[in-house]
Amino acid sequence: MTFFTKSLFYAIPSFLILIIIESILAKRKKQIINQPPDLISSLSSGITNITKDGLKYSVVIVSYPWLLDKLMLYKLEPIWAAIFIAFIVQDFTGYWIHRLNHRVNIFWNRHVIHHSSEEFNLSSGLRQSISETFQFSAILMIPAAILGISHKIFIIIGPIHLFMQFWYHTRLINKMGWLEKIIVTPSHHRVHHAINPEYIDKNYGQIFIFWDKIFGSFQEEKLDIPPVYGILRPAETWNPILINYKHLWQLLKDAYHTSKIWDKIRIWFMPTGWRPKDVIKKFPIHTTNNPYKRSKYKTSNSLLIILWSGIQLAISGSLVLIIFSNVENIGKNLTTLGCIFIMINIFSYTSLLDGNHIIALFSDGFKLVIMGSMLLLLKGQIIPPSIIIVFLYGILSTLGTIYFYKNPKLLFNIKLVN
Repeated sequence: MTFFTKSLFYAIPSFLILIIIESILAKRKKQIINQPPDLISSLSSGITNITKDGLKYSVVIVSYPWLLDKLMLYKLEPIWAAIFIAFIVQDFTGYWIHRLNHRVNIFWNRHVIHHSSEEFNLSSGLRQSISETFQFSAILMIPAAILGISHKIFIIIGPIHLFMQFWYHTRLINKMGWLEKIIVTPSHHRVHHAINPEYIDKNYGQIFIFWDKIFGSFQEEKLDIPPVYGILRPAETWNPILINYKHLWQLLKDAYHTSKIWDKIRIWFMPTGWRPKDVIKKFPIHTTNNPYKRSKYKTSNSLLIILWSGIQLAISGSLVLIIFSNVENIGKNLTTLGCIFIMINIFSYTSLLDGNHIIALFSDGFKLVIMGSMLLLLKGQIIPPSIIIVFLYGILSTLGTIYFYKNPKLLFNIKLVN
């Protein structure tokens, strides 16, 4: 089990406790910071991000161990100095990868899920990507490689650096005095998540805010300009898997429909949101031009489907931890199938939240195929307890989907509200 996986057993309960505390404090302040389907979507996105690690479908273009082997000129000591420099390098790298994800069309697909919530709260911070297929951030870590900083330090610092970015996704903490000049605060990050013209594409820093001040991307939060959260092309779905690839799908369609060869090529590398002129005329898409008149995506879900989805969410999260803690017992193939099972399950119950009961039913059909594949792998063997749990849950959740398919009136009516 990797250090990242082990750390999840501590991080996940901590995050959930903080989300509950935030909700209680917001209620006391009479602030509405969330809605149930958005919360379920955000937490489900977090689960898909964890599950992705079990599928291992990313491609590392440049690895840090390779750079270390080729470029090391000096062994930085003592260890505390190596840790300090490693953290600075990690944050510097994070700033530029974050900025690249915002500024280039193809890379926006890697990050759009994180900004897709039209709320801003701790749970939205868990909206993490599953579409980061190509890994190349190590190229920005060359200074650390030259100094001979061990890759083992980054294995430990990486998750810590990521988890340290959770706390500032909140509206409940105001400006923090002198700390505003050093670290990224909730005020800074509210600006980053806003789609107001004054705020958009600002404050890319992850831990230290001085990168933004050095490289000209800093914007202070203004009291007279309340942030409006979300993305300029609204996701309009609670399904985190669809959100992850919605921008990529749009790029593929635009590249196909444009008549100019040059536009088919450059669309991928143009600034985020750019589309060929001939495509804009033929295939207009919904874009938020005035954030202050934007209508949030909201669904009038029944209490029954909210409870059902919440239970599915909790069980899916538990299954991830069960599967990851039993990798050695069940093997890589069953681990992979288990992760695919969880992904399909999340796709199914979040589709129900959107009212797509037919798509949910088809998804559960694929889930049964995965369960059948597990049985084939286990032919003639004793079925591990963790896989038995997956089977039982798979059957019960599929029966639940069939129930909603036959009784769609128990779901809700979709409508947009202010």
